[in-house]
Amino acid sequence: MTTVALLERTQEFLNETVPGARDPNAQVHQLIEFESLRRLGRYRRTDMTLARKYEMSFAEFVARRIPRQKDYSWEVEQDAMDWETAIGGIATIERQLRQLRGGQR
Repeated sequence: MTTVALLERTQEFLNETVPGARDPNAQVHQLIEFESLRRLGRYRRTDMTLARKYEMSFAEFVARRIPRQKDYSWEVEQDAMDWETAIGGIATIERQLRQLRGGQR
């Protein structure tokens, strides 16, 4: 286990951001969880927005080869990349949250 000393001002910011009589490790842990949830929300919004736009799931979008059907237009290619990033991000963040909450590595 690594021990890290925080600067006094950093500890003050931490206490202001995550109030409570917790140790710094618990406060940082909570900040990581909050940031992970924020990112997860962003990825889910992207997934939902694109699912509505194309009226299908990402798996169906890929299976039906929508970019090819749309002649690989810039918009569809960009959507495909954003959607793929979101789907991968959802899986990654959900796995990280399970590990974070379960104390696993």
